[in-house]
Amino acid sequence: MTVERWERRTEIPLILLAVAFLVAYAWQVLDPRMDSDFAGFLNVVSWTVWGAFAADFAIRLILAEDRRRYAFRHWYDVALIALPVLRPLRLLRLVAFVRVLDRSAANSLAGRVAVYVTGSAALAVGLGALATLDAEQDARGANILNFGDALWWACTTVTTVGYGDYFPVTTTGRVVAVGLMLVGIGLVGAVTATVAAWILGRVEAEREARA
Repeated sequence: MTVERWERRTEIPLILLAVAFLVAYAWQVLDPRMDSDFAGFLNVVSWTVWGAFAADFAIRLILAEDRRRYAFRHWYDVALIALPVLRPLRLLRLVAFVRVLDRSAANSLAGRVAVYVTGSAALAVGLGALATLDAEQDARGANILNFGDALWWACTTVTTVGYGDYFPVTTTGRVVAVGLMLVGIGLVGAVTATVAAWILGRVEAEREARA
């Protein structure tokens, strides 16, 4: 069996596991005063998902022809397995959704950009808000104390507006902020490049029609 065949077979199960992890993670962040037994159950769910993703990556690594190159190209998989203690970074498991975005994107450049921009922006804002709230809500001197504040901050950050009314004070929160800034810059660049390519394509088509 090749890596591609394995990825196709495990795509849906991994997405379902990623959703289960997102629910467990978000529930713990949004309701920090939950019953200890239920919190323990959610932790079990989270670690079970981690184990499943670790096993999946190990199998893909075994199936790969060039294992070192494959591990380098899938650095985010290595990160989410090697750094399980950093709770906000566990959200990297949700990169399983990228495969769905790639398969559902239209064949045209404009269609792909529309899917990627919409999907990436939604994931970046939602997950960035959760990760930042997780890191900030119990920190000393923090001003991001609920999900509404975190969501507003994530929106202003990913759009590179940055009003400055809310800002992270923890190291983890600032790392998430840098990631959102890079995503925002990338999205703006992708949209700009697509519009420019579309205009050049129309100009070239008109020039060929007149020739």
